Amino acid sequence: MSDKSSIRRIPRTGLPLAAATLTGIVALYIALVAFGNITDYGTNQQFVQHVLAMDTTFKDPDLMGRAITSRTWQNAAYLGIIAWETLTALVLIAATALWARGMRRRRGLERARLVSTVGLLMLLLLFGAGFLAIGGEWFAMWQSKAWNGLEAATRNVTLAGIALLVVHLTGAAGREADAGE
Repeated sequence: MSDKSSIRRIPRTGLPLAAATLTGIVALYIALVAFGNITDYGTNQQFVQHVLAMDTTFKDPDLMGRAITSRTWQNAAYLGIIAWETLTALVLIAATALWARGMRRRRGLERARLVSTVGLLMLLLLFGAGFLAIGGEWFAMWQSKAWNGLEAATRNVTLAGIALLVVHLTGAAGREADAGE
């Protein structure tokens, strides 16, 4: 093996493997969430309806004008969440496949990093902006004892954030390996 080929080699362990594994874990998780929301539609539909209706909050008159009580709009929001979860799962599954292919071929990990980034940012938008900010603050979900998804949303933001950090660590996409080109 020449010196140049050993410099260009992407390791099968270390950061690329960690990035691939974390991306795969998040892909599996959000795929199961989407599957559950499709096959057990009513359970989380009730959650979305109650959060948007703000019917289990403190009912502060200054906030209740934000409530969405139309079943049509509540169901549209829930269908939008399911579609976003499904699309996110597909993007992250593709990213996981790109990591696996890139490590096997010992090249092409930058594309895996890009697709992982897109999928992980989609998850952060859903749970960070959607559930924490909009649900938690705008619709005062934090006030509800029965329909409060802030803890679950925080777990999702944490997992996606950690995965995103690992994906972007120097070396996760074989950057040191590409330095010799």
